[in-house]
Amino acid sequence: MKEIILLTPPLAFVIVLAVSILLLKVSSCFSARGKDKTGEGRKGYACGEDFSNYLIQPDYSQFFPFAFFFTILHVVALTIATVPVENMTTFAIAVVYIGGAVIGLSILLRR
Repeated sequence: MKEIILLTPPLAFVIVLAVSILLLKVSSCFSARGKDKTGEGRKGYACGEDFSNYLIQPDYSQFFPFAFFFTILHVVALTIATVPVENMTTFAIAVVYIGGAVIGLSILLRR
């Protein structure tokens, strides 16, 4: 019974979060950032040359449609993979959901 309790999502999340925080604390001991008092460790490395910071403003306008596309496709794939076929009500809801995802993708990718 105890093995099943450890696999519940809230408890598994808390365990993974605790391990992640522990790894963060342990790895920060090895970091050079906290030991450098001169500020040289925070400067950009440019092969020994002075590095001038240019303000770059990236354009994500082409990225977001593809990000939404893959997000919707992954959720649809998860829905198809986990829907129980024996129950027709849930199967019908899944088909309606997949149809809505197809309509959403067609709106997202129209030109």
